[in-house]
Amino acid sequence: MNKFKYYFILSITTLSLFSCSKSDDSVELTPPREYADQYPTDINDIEQYLKTYYVSVSADLDATITKIPDGGTQKSIWDQTEYELKFRTVNLHGIDYKVYYLVLNEGVGESPTNTDAVLTAYKGEYLQQVTGTDATTTLTSTAFEEVKFPQSFFNLYQLTISGGVKAWPEIFPQFKTGTYSANADGSVSYQDFGAGVMFIPSGLAYYSQGQGVIPSYAPLVFSFKLYEIQRLDSDADGIPNYLEDLNNDGYMYDFRSTINYPVTPAVNADDTDGDGIPNYLDIDDDGDGFGTKIEITGADGVVIPFSSIPSCDGNTTDAARIKKYFDKNCH
Repeated sequence: MNKFKYYFILSITTLSLFSCSKSDDSVELTPPREYADQYPTDINDIEQYLKTYYVSVSADLDATITKIPDGGTQKSIWDQTEYELKFRTVNLHGIDYKVYYLVLNEGVGESPTNTDAVLTAYKGEYLQQVTGTDATTTLTSTAFEEVKFPQSFFNLYQLTISGGVKAWPEIFPQFKTGTYSANADGSVSYQDFGAGVMFIPSGLAYYSQGQGVIPSYAPLVFSFKLYEIQRLDSDADGIPNYLEDLNNDGYMYDFRSTINYPVTPAVNADDTDGDGIPNYLDIDDDGDGFGTKIEITGADGVVIPFSSIPSCDGNTTDAARIKKYFDKNCH
């Protein structure tokens, strides 16, 4: 009985100690910074980088970016004229982000849309202001990943809805694929592909979460080569996404996220029935109560490939089934 009383008292005491410890050691969580507050810092760091680093490009379009040494005569990325430095304005989180990108080669093939998949070789670095012992800060660039021989495609659409790098779907459509040939050893050689470098504010990258060795709120730099694209059908309606890009600008957006789009545009150019769901995600694009896949399925039960749908001359024996696409594409 005494032994039981001893262990009972001991357990109560231990429980009390752990309870106190948990209370004393509680961590106060810091909320993420406001996107609008962080963006000016990011764009200042990116522009400082562009003005203090230079780029060297190999015959195979491998880009190497190096800090200009004190007294160096190299032309910065900002000042050089051999490769065009452009930017794309990306509206997200209620902010007009400026995404700079360097065009090393445009490419000669097809461009992906922002909802396709890409086969790309790439190298990534993150930017960070490091404070020295003398309290001065220095902008540094640190490599974190490189893929020279890609084996799988990146789904650009998934990047738009996940915590991934949302600038990729914005910049890749500005480039084109090239050509390729098979080698005797089974490898593939790529030529004339699109190649560039993109400079990304953290709000279009990993932001407050960071990723692996990448710290939070770090702007990213990616050099890349666009080898091939894979056309996707995100809503599995039988029509590839790129054919549901009604204004053919290479970009389709889903504005239903109030975090990404605090203010929804009055009109979505890629939403035929105006129900708020862009066609590439809408299984009934025209809102007539009949799914797209049903409307392009022939009498034999086989989906009619989009390329086989007759032209806009009305000469068809299956007009009822493709009425949707006459209505949408034949004005």
